[in-house]
Amino acid sequence: MAASIGDHVTPGSPIEFGPGSDFGEGIHVSEKGAVAVLSGQIVSDSGKISVESSVPPINSPKMGDVLIGEVNRLNEKTAEIRVLHIESNEGGHRAVPALKLFADIYVSEIVDRFIPSAGDAMRKRDIVRAKVIKVEPMLKATTKGDSKLGVLHAACPPCGVELVVSEKTPDFNVECPRCDYRGFRALSNGFGHGFDIPKGSDIQSLNRPGQRWSEEAESMLGHDGARPYLSPVADHRRGWAHEIPASARRSQSTRGGGRQKREMFPTECTLCGDSTKVPFKPTPGKPIRCRGCMEKVESGNADKDSLAKERKIIKMAREKSQGEIGAKLFVGGISYDASEDDLREAFSTHGKLKEVHLAMDKEKNRPKGFAFVTFSSKEEAKKAIKALNNTEFKGRRISVEESKPRGRNRSQGRRRR
Repeated sequence: MAASIGDHVTPGSPIEFGPGSDFGEGIHVSEKGAVAVLSGQIVSDSGKISVESSVPPINSPKMGDVLIGEVNRLNEKTAEIRVLHIESNEGGHRAVPALKLFADIYVSEIVDRFIPSAGDAMRKRDIVRAKVIKVEPMLKATTKGDSKLGVLHAACPPCGVELVVSEKTPDFNVECPRCDYRGFRALSNGFGHGFDIPKGSDIQSLNRPGQRWSEEAESMLGHDGARPYLSPVADHRRGWAHEIPASARRSQSTRGGGRQKREMFPTECTLCGDSTKVPFKPTPGKPIRCRGCMEKVESGNADKDSLAKERKIIKMAREKSQGEIGAKLFVGGISYDASEDDLREAFSTHGKLKEVHLAMDKEKNRPKGFAFVTFSSKEEAKKAIKALNNTEFKGRRISVEESKPRGRNRSQGRRRR
């Protein structure tokens, strides 16, 4: 029986209608008639028939929404917050979809001053108010640009007591009333007041926006991409009275406020050929680009001829490095009674060996059943594969193949017996 105005319907329910009827939301019309696609009550508004849904809309954050969240994780350059409430949405207290349950706040979006590590301005379990600035492909937020945004509540990392605002020492704007902990938080004007901000509150000025860090604070920040726990300001395992361990101590310099200088390695840009320096040891056969070329590639302005030339250079460098390093083979299905000397004896007849490594099970004190054998040249390695693959060795049939780089599927084509 078809439903009419005032009836409750579920998806798939047929709906009664007269000639010339106009349909709105929640109804699908086909040659066979009209059916409901939502659960709810059939209503008529100025002659338009629609389904008034009884299910509340999905509580999903949108651009510009203001969130209340808890700091769930601190990464090198981001603070991950768990969304607890969408303050700007009616019914924002309802559960948020799993894919939009967490939002990232980049270190540059936390407070209006330079901080090297997200853990220097927020800590786990802090309650923050943030604004959504990106929805896809993942949720991103900011605590800058509005005095209402920032940390609303924070507990003392060492002892758990609620932190209070402090103006005793520049750059350390919160302190614990019980222990010796002092720290910096990207404070909201609502810090310590809950969601309602008192009129005239100016707590956020203690963030000292746009100002340089004091010498004492500068030496305590997590410079050079240090993980947050290496910054004494952010460390939840010790108070200020605890001596900083040598592993976390940073060398002081006359310039840069104690920032440790990174070691730079000279190399050539694989795209333009100009000399440049990078903060890591270059790997032969991998693209290494100067800042200008990186910006060209990321913006899509690098021309095809230059990229094709770069691929040739990278290929040549990879082939050259492989010749110097040698060719590594994976040997599977090895008998538990075999030794490295046995492998060396079997494989050395096919070429010059650079290294033989038999994987050992330390708990059982026996081989794991596989090994890596490195030849001086790729040609000799190919000969060994052809001669020894699928042959009997120490009572078991072994498989010999070229060792693939880490990350690829090594199990394909291997047999275990």
